[in-house]
Amino acid sequence: MEEFVHVSVLLKETIDGLNIKPDGIYVDGTLGGGGHSEEIVKRLTTGRLIGIDQDADAIRAAGDRLAGYGDKVTIVRSNYEAWNDILDTLQIERVDGILLDLGVSSFQLDTAERGFSYMEDAPLDMRMDDRMDRTAADIVNGYTEDALYRVIRDYGEDPFAKNIAKHIVKEREVKPIRTTLELAEIIKESIPMRARKTGGHPAKQTFQAIRIELNRELEVLSESIDGMIRRIAPGGRLCIITFHSLEDRIVKQRFKTNESPCICPPEFPVCMCHRKSLGTVITKKPILPTEEETERNRRAKSAKLRIFERNEETAGTW
Repeated sequence: MEEFVHVSVLLKETIDGLNIKPDGIYVDGTLGGGGHSEEIVKRLTTGRLIGIDQDADAIRAAGDRLAGYGDKVTIVRSNYEAWNDILDTLQIERVDGILLDLGVSSFQLDTAERGFSYMEDAPLDMRMDDRMDRTAADIVNGYTEDALYRVIRDYGEDPFAKNIAKHIVKEREVKPIRTTLELAEIIKESIPMRARKTGGHPAKQTFQAIRIELNRELEVLSESIDGMIRRIAPGGRLCIITFHSLEDRIVKQRFKTNESPCICPPEFPVCMCHRKSLGTVITKKPILPTEEETERNRRAKSAKLRIFERNEETAGTW
């Protein structure tokens, strides 16, 4: 098997941001190859790391990498949306920090048979977890034209979403669309020639949209943040690395709401809802990779790190 490769983005900035305590309990909800996790566990004495990932290859790679740290590390194969149940099962009430790195790994992108790439021919898969029944082919061949349009528009932010959806439906009426290059060619033919000459690959945004829809990436992120913040111990931190504007917008908004949760109408002279702040947004602006990092790893270019710290005096409220 090809080696699982994923270069940890914003590694120093994230580890610094977690403000690690040697006896603390930390959750890496997107374990990947274990790069961030290894740097966390190196700083632990009596502490513990819980690593979660839904990708079988990532679990194997991280397991090998972290094997020498013994019972300081617990690895669970699951989507991070199950983090709450995982902590309950492990009888852990509070944690001192949680990390989410929402990037797709280089291994996933570069392994053709995973179906994430529009550059090599492979079955239309795109599953982060190969235990899932549904694949990208089911979306491409099963969604209505309107549903495809909304996915490509909302998750791919592609200005040609309507035309792409129309062409996909037209082509699948002839025969099912089964491979990545078949889909990439349909997308290419859906975009005006002048637009193909600018920017990146014409299929990039549509492939992103289908991957997000299939793996429920934005839904899981949006539904997880508030609960994670509530379960972090006083002074603990939640660090989230995003890679496109849709993710970053969710993180920014949820952090802001947890810092300033008042829902009173703006005309009220004083707060009447009595909702208390759960913490502080440490990063008023996101932390970006340095030029040196983006030169070493071009996939780091769009990364943004945001950090939220749980307030001491408000832990346990609403």
